Amino acid sequence: MQSRERVARAIHFQKPDRPPISHGILPSVQYQFGDALKAITDKVHEDFGWDLLPDLPKEKLPPMYKPGINTDEFGTVWQVPEGGRCGIPIGYPIAEDWHNYAAYKWPVFTAGVPKYRLYSGHMTGNSPDYYARGGWIVFFEQMQQLHGFNATLMDLAEDRKQIYQLRDDLLAFNMDWLDRWLALEYQGLHFADDWGSQTGMLVSPKIFRNFFKPVYKAMFDKVHAAGLDVWFHSDGNITQILPDLLELGVDVLNCQSSLIGLDNLRPYAGKICFRTDIDRQHVLAHGTPEDVKREVFTVFDAMGTPDGGIIACGSVEDVPLANIAALYEAFMEYHY
Repeated sequence: MQSRERVARAIHFQKPDRPPISHGILPSVQYQFGDALKAITDKVHEDFGWDLLPDLPKEKLPPMYKPGINTDEFGTVWQVPEGGRCGIPIGYPIAEDWHNYAAYKWPVFTAGVPKYRLYSGHMTGNSPDYYARGGWIVFFEQMQQLHGFNATLMDLAEDRKQIYQLRDDLLAFNMDWLDRWLALEYQGLHFADDWGSQTGMLVSPKIFRNFFKPVYKAMFDKVHAAGLDVWFHSDGNITQILPDLLELGVDVLNCQSSLIGLDNLRPYAGKICFRTDIDRQHVLAHGTPEDVKREVFTVFDAMGTPDGGIIACGSVEDVPLANIAALYEAFMEYHY
């Protein structure tokens, strides 16, 4: 079975031959392990076009991955201690008191295949050799990067009128950007916002449903109307909004099963496809290769079905090379 068909069948529960594989490899991991990592990935058929793009050179790292203090196209200032690993925002273009918001100038982004690979495969077109998945469109995180984490949460909690204006302006920006993505040949578009902490949501479910859920509905409906799948990533314990993501029509969800708990995710098997996140806090980072394989099989059995529902993925930052090899061996050994 070829990659495009394999991925589509996995997403829509139509009996793929095996779980498709999507890399989760940041440039920092490539810089750390070099040819030893390549020797592992060369044995793996990644289903999203990873092999069709070159590695990202250090001198081409974007602002949030380039060592030092850098400013991105939105005007957010990033502090990056290690090249190839996402830094943290330390300066924001929209002031805490909003005094400069009226003068803020939104950037204009293009869409399409990047020149270099970053984290996972990304191609356009209708080739049977890969599933074309584009985008990495954020909303809640972009609000924080524009206005600051603390200021954004305080404005949400105090229901300030300016936060509604930022929401509406950012939605207009994203909807316009989506037009450029949807003009290209993709089978799916990827959205992402980290909604959870280690134990629960960063905002109340009420704020999520009243303030943010309509935003996601507008974006996801637009993508679905064009005939594409909606992919959504969210780190942290997002148990409380799983029903909302299902209701919004998310086709593929990448979440931290180790924080949410497999018992909480089993009821969604067969209702939503999972791009897996193998426990990177404990098993991948500190377990043995045998532990890694066992965890992969346990997660796949709990979150998938005999008809599909699994995209095999695991983030390998701060993971021993032997465990990375075991991760991919398990991906290739598993069958429904």
